[in-house]
Amino acid sequence: MTAQPFGRVLTAMVTPFLADGSVNIAEARRLAAHLVDDQGNDALVVNGTTGESPTTSDAEKLAVLEAVLAEVGDRAKIVAGVGTFDTHHTIELARQAEQAGVDGLLVVTPYYSRPPQDAIADHFLTVADATPLPVVIYDIPHRTGVPVETETLIRVAAHPRIVAVKDAKGRPVDSARVIAATGLAFYAGDDAMTLPLMAVGGVGVVGTSTHFTGRRTREMIDAFLAGDVARATALNAALLPVYLGVFATQGCMLVKAGLAGRGFEPGPVRKPLLDATPEQAATFTRILTAAGL
Repeated sequence: MTAQPFGRVLTAMVTPFLADGSVNIAEARRLAAHLVDDQGNDALVVNGTTGESPTTSDAEKLAVLEAVLAEVGDRAKIVAGVGTFDTHHTIELARQAEQAGVDGLLVVTPYYSRPPQDAIADHFLTVADATPLPVVIYDIPHRTGVPVETETLIRVAAHPRIVAVKDAKGRPVDSARVIAATGLAFYAGDDAMTLPLMAVGGVGVVGTSTHFTGRRTREMIDAFLAGDVARATALNAALLPVYLGVFATQGCMLVKAGLAGRGFEPGPVRKPLLDATPEQAATFTRILTAAGL
């Protein structure tokens, strides 16, 4: 069985902001503790896209990392999102995260410039060479404009520090090929693909809805691993409206709306995002309530 370098249930944590738009460090700590202690996450991904990394400064990223590490670093692994479209800047963020004391790095495919596959491979290998930390490749072509192709993943898997993939490509047959050919741990990067990816050898999820579904998602994964496919399928069916509903608009927007409705203070999103409308928030709240969350 493929190793799970960061456990099985991970959440890409939102970054709370104050009303003035600055980072809310106290609420980041509170949310991190909730995700680990109440939602049962094995690890947190901090400063990912759901954490609004495109609009936070390097200094803000470091402050959030340090806060989360101080709060839960003794009982959960912390993976820092460091990927940008610039290899040099990605390395700077990777080294900053290493110095903060994180357990791993999430590195997205360079976006906008749409580099060819050999350049994508070089980017990942160069970043992996820059620190001693394990690297998770984030393959999400609908955001980056280009997939990490099967042959590229197999090639970079030879690097000892490239250990996992956050797979949001939606091509489970291709994922199965890479899993069969390498030791890479595949985490679903799309919540609704968790069970399908597990069926071809995936190890877990880096979720968005897991701000709310963490423990139930673990139940589903555990049932599948125990061979109770019927129970896993039933749990997946019950959670599917939440897995899909969180992406009815941009995921961060609805996570913040859902958290605000449950007594947290995630604050606003930063432009170019806009806060969820009252109608969007109410719809998502109804979905959560119907799922018993």
